[in-house]
Amino acid sequence: MITCQEAEEYILSIPRFAGKHTLEDTRRLLARVGGDQVKGRIIHIAGTNGKGSVCAYLRSVLLQSGCTVGVFTSPHLETMRERICLGNEMISSDDFGAIFERVMQAVKEEKRFREGSDPGEERVHPSFFEFLFLMAMAWFSEKQPDYLILETGMGGRLDATNCLARKDLCVITEIGYDHMQYLGNTLGEIAGEKAGIMRPEVPVVFIDKRSESTEVLADHAKKVKSPAIIIGKNNILNVNINHKSIDFSLYTGYYKYVNLLLETTAAYQPENASLAVTACEQLKDKRISEDTIRVGLKAAKWPGRMEEILPGIYLDGAHNEDGIEMLLATVRNAECKGKRFLLFGVLEDRRYEEMIGQIAESALFEEIAVTAIDEKRALPLEKEREVWGRYKEETGSGFALSFHENAGLAYRHLLDKKQSKDVVYIAGSLYLIGQMKSFLRRIQA
Repeated sequence: MITCQEAEEYILSIPRFAGKHTLEDTRRLLARVGGDQVKGRIIHIAGTNGKGSVCAYLRSVLLQSGCTVGVFTSPHLETMRERICLGNEMISSDDFGAIFERVMQAVKEEKRFREGSDPGEERVHPSFFEFLFLMAMAWFSEKQPDYLILETGMGGRLDATNCLARKDLCVITEIGYDHMQYLGNTLGEIAGEKAGIMRPEVPVVFIDKRSESTEVLADHAKKVKSPAIIIGKNNILNVNINHKSIDFSLYTGYYKYVNLLLETTAAYQPENASLAVTACEQLKDKRISEDTIRVGLKAAKWPGRMEEILPGIYLDGAHNEDGIEMLLATVRNAECKGKRFLLFGVLEDRRYEEMIGQIAESALFEEIAVTAIDEKRALPLEKEREVWGRYKEETGSGFALSFHENAGLAYRHLLDKKQSKDVVYIAGSLYLIGQMKSFLRRIQA
């Protein structure tokens, strides 16, 4: 049998020869692997920021309520197996290898079936994301969880996860500027792509945060006859960010006012938790109660989202403008009796100039250690040097700048400067977060 490592290496090679596929292409392969036989209720989540956090809160509440839960998320931080979980446990290495072989066999069968029409291998072989989605659905068809939470990879309308004919609930998180080369140049255009996950008679939950995206989502829900449950600005009340937690009140249609506590200091999480709670209401599952919601939210963990990985050292997957805005809001609200430092690295296909400008103008950090990420889409260090230097001069900010060939060197540089009351934040890309988690695990071993 193929090993998990061999399977991961093969999947990483897929972008070299996989082409673009239609949802019908994915649907046929899904049937071949038996992934269309999942009987549990399906919750489909799209959006720009917060998808993973909403998945984590939903999973935790459903588990606390005594339900079995399958979860498919992306991206992963350290291993592909993180993307496919049953409860809080990721798929085992042995199962990953076995399911990989099952999908490979289906791909070969589909290729033989379609050889007469000469489609070319690029129309048969799944893309990187499609392959992992097929593996997840094949595995969940074996496990048959009560609930299956599916996170879109990008967009929604044409996302592989949207090939499913049946779903029971849709959730759309905050809409922001991301993947604009594929999804559109305005919030309205991007929201239109995300809205593509909606289905007739299937409830959709989203937050009224920006009028431009809210209008598009509401109009599309009306057009496809999807009942829309909109969380208004006045539904989330009395938000208090404490030293290690956040408490707030949520006004809902079912529980009225409910007081909730999150074990995080991330300023963006009350919105994500509110989406999860409102989604749970729509499930109308008698096993879910106000108590299981409270306990589930408090127990929820999502790596790399304002995660205190060591005392005074935080990882946050802020990888676009909205993410940076919320990171800075969290930093401003967080108690710090010493100095603040930032380790930053970004991908070239992000709006990095805007992100760097936001950080430079905030004047929150004593020093910013800039690094190149070990990823082919990383922004080159020389370009980072030029952009950071320009914004430092334009804003007149007094922060220090240092540049490092890799994240490990940047981390050691800041660690040498950090005193006991200082705080180090690491942000800019989820790839950076994953690399730092692996690096810290190695040096602590």
